[in-house]
Amino acid sequence: MRKLIAIIICISSTQVKAQSTSDKWDLRKCVEYAVKNNISVKQADIQARITALQLKQNKLFQYPTTAFNTNGNLQLGRSIDPTTNQFTTTELISQSYALQGGMLLYNWGRLKNSIAAAQLSTQAALADIEKTVNDVSLTVANYYLNVLAAKQQIDIANVQVKQTNAQLDITKKKVNAGALPELNQVQLEAQLATDSSNLITAQSNYELNILSLKGALSIDAATPFEVITPTLDKIPLESLLNLQPDIVYQLALTTQPLQKGDSLRIKAAEKSLLANKSALYPSLSANYVFASAFNNKAIEPIGSTQILPPIGTVKVGSTDYNVFPLNPYTVYTYGKSGYFSQLNNNFSQSIGLSLSVPIFSNGQRKITYEQSKLTLKNAQLQNQQDNLTLKNNIYTSYINVVTSLQKYNASIRAVESAQKAYDFAQKRYENGLLSTYDLIVTQNSLTTAKLQQLANQYDYVFKIKLLEFYKGQGIKL
Repeated sequence: MRKLIAIIICISSTQVKAQSTSDKWDLRKCVEYAVKNNISVKQADIQARITALQLKQNKLFQYPTTAFNTNGNLQLGRSIDPTTNQFTTTELISQSYALQGGMLLYNWGRLKNSIAAAQLSTQAALADIEKTVNDVSLTVANYYLNVLAAKQQIDIANVQVKQTNAQLDITKKKVNAGALPELNQVQLEAQLATDSSNLITAQSNYELNILSLKGALSIDAATPFEVITPTLDKIPLESLLNLQPDIVYQLALTTQPLQKGDSLRIKAAEKSLLANKSALYPSLSANYVFASAFNNKAIEPIGSTQILPPIGTVKVGSTDYNVFPLNPYTVYTYGKSGYFSQLNNNFSQSIGLSLSVPIFSNGQRKITYEQSKLTLKNAQLQNQQDNLTLKNNIYTSYINVVTSLQKYNASIRAVESAQKAYDFAQKRYENGLLSTYDLIVTQNSLTTAKLQQLANQYDYVFKIKLLEFYKGQGIKL
């Protein structure tokens, strides 16, 4: 038995030494670390970034488009000369350039509503991040309180072992003096073994709860870890009168991120509905094209001469005389046209308006519009469902708080009664008026009452903190 106690003390001291070398974690640090490293939070953040990019894309649709393209071709057989736009059978190599683009001028508010829908969806995605953070915070807070409760159970079990050990020392002396039978010593040794086993169980539960908390924080299981134990009685708890379920529900409708997200998604669906309706109407756009082309067989004048050829003869008498025009003719000499010269000479510009009237598109626009109606209706129904669930959770939490408070108050009275019974029993045992068995029964009743009070207290704290959370106060210890 002494060896068993020594082993337990050794284990406890080793744990304390290992934990003393590690950083201590309070609830705020745990929550901040979990939020920073939790995969669900990271995924929600990525989704929000994707939605933000979609918003950026919709905003960029407001600006003109510009595209540059060039084509090189080897033309054989009968084809159209890109520089003269005439048919030719000459083999040639051509290259064309074009700078073109356009801008949407009017489309019945489709672009405006699409941007508004994307903005609302982005805000809803941010609310989803907040909801995920809240879910992680609640999970971490629950594990954190479980660790604190397990730690307190270790303290109670340690006190129990020390008390039983002290009683065993006194009883041994009395047995050696012949004042008590040896059975009393054997019963206390058996109780010490039970208490030591309870201590080991409490330490094991503590380690398991630490592992659960590490898992929620995504911390390696081998990393030293110790939580800061706040004074449970000093944890601020709001009065139950200020946490009436109807008041909490009305506040939760405006503070809970799920409800915020639902409201934003409904507004986004309304804007999407208007945008898809606009797609059924004509749209007006402006467009422009700047182009030029090159042909390796193209020629251009490279020189000229003035000539005055006769245009006929006149016979005067028996003599023929040549007839010349009043002005000379210009005769050009041709050579291959230069690359940049052709691009300059063939440069063309075009600016115009384009009216697009949807007549029949296999029903795609109409079906998209009808789908947007259903999407809006579904968002409204989802909001109703989430509100009903929220209200049910709040009322359930309130009932649980009232019940846990009653249980906690009852356990306080139970501990007071068990403590008085144990104090009387110990005095009677010291005076030889009570058997060892009856003392052990009284002691076990006190331990059970203390453990139950501790469990009820932590249960009450967590449940009232949950109700405070619904009110929009967050999780604070």
